[in-house]
Amino acid sequence: MSLFAVEYTYSESTATARDGLRPDHRAWLGGLVEAGTVRATGPWTDGSGALIVVDVDDETAARELMSQDPFARAGLVDAVRITGWQPVMGVFND
Repeated sequence: MSLFAVEYTYSESTATARDGLRPDHRAWLGGLVEAGTVRATGPWTDGSGALIVVDVDDETAARELMSQDPFARAGLVDAVRITGWQPVMGVFND
């Protein structure tokens, strides 16, 4: 498996809809955390998006996984950037 940094970008126009779907979004992410697929996740403090670190085979698998997010399925993510990540030191080196 490989780690990928998934960056979401949100717009103000989707804030209310995201608030309504946030319980579903977090439940979905929570299941992936329990499974070990999502290694870390959280929103940017300015509300402009989020970072999700996923452990999957390749970028195609990361894109497929993220397409299942309730936010993505509802069209509430303005942009998704997926970048392979190779941590050298720290908590992601287990």
